[in-house]
Amino acid sequence: MSLSAEPVKVSGFRFQVSGRKHWVIASGGKVLVGAVLFWALAGGVSAQTIYIWEDADGVKHFTDRKPVTEREVTVQRAEAEPQRLVDVVKAGPKDDPFWLFRNRIHGPVSVRVGLVEARNVVTQPKLPEVFVLDGLEERELVTIGPLDGRQSWSYRFETAGVPGRIGARHAPTRPYRPPIPAGSRFRIGQAFGGEYSHSSPSGFHAVDIQTPLGTPVHAARAGVVMDVARYFHGAGKDLERDGPRANYVRILHDDGSMALYAHLDYEGVRVRPGERVERGERIGRSGNTGYSTGPHLHFAVQVNRDMELTSVPFEFENEQGRAVQPRPGDWLSPR
Repeated sequence: MSLSAEPVKVSGFRFQVSGRKHWVIASGGKVLVGAVLFWALAGGVSAQTIYIWEDADGVKHFTDRKPVTEREVTVQRAEAEPQRLVDVVKAGPKDDPFWLFRNRIHGPVSVRVGLVEARNVVTQPKLPEVFVLDGLEERELVTIGPLDGRQSWSYRFETAGVPGRIGARHAPTRPYRPPIPAGSRFRIGQAFGGEYSHSSPSGFHAVDIQTPLGTPVHAARAGVVMDVARYFHGAGKDLERDGPRANYVRILHDDGSMALYAHLDYEGVRVRPGERVERGERIGRSGNTGYSTGPHLHFAVQVNRDMELTSVPFEFENEQGRAVQPRPGDWLSPR
């Protein structure tokens, strides 16, 4: 969701899926729904940048596209917020509802559903259970009802979701292309197990590449864009506040692993969710957003292991076409 070695120190990204809860209480066949708090770090915000300018006739224009004009233009930036990964929606009759789980991203999400409290309740299937929703899929995952319909009944359930399918195996057919422009040369700051912030499972096997603001970012491996965040701006050292506010691109590979490109610039994403990208294709530009103290690109390959987003070791392809494990201080230069 990392401080790099000399000469630049930057604190980095920890991609964390929130454990907030969605709870539902039902009693006597009448269901009372509590606030939906189930979410995980995901993009897809509806806000966007607005350009405001006045023409020679004094008419004020508002547009979401940067105008071609010599007149003074005021830029109103979007105010983004972390979005839910999965929505839980009540459907069906008022006295006998059921629950639809809706995946909001363009890739699989594993969802765990468990009963916290239950009185005179039966479920199908038995809970707790983990389900997989494909990209943008919506369906009923569990049926909940009274064991004895003549008596009152109540329940409360919690959900948690993590991107990816549990058990996906990281099996690349070749080393990863450094995610920087061809012919460029940038230094690795922090690498695997970095002493400053690469300690969590999601970021242990990650690298921070010392890229100036606006450096083009390229896909290290082909895949489908699962999710993006593009409208965050600003950075800071407060993990709780700033950690979920990094712009990023998440790409799903054919083997089920996922690449994360993080700390991208405001509006620094140039691909769309659901789009397939090829190795070496430009996907954005680097920045300094979220939990960060300096411009850099955070890159990691992750899998879903038992409902925990976990980074895995990987190798880059060097200028000679050989596989090398990234180390602090090494220089990257794509072929």
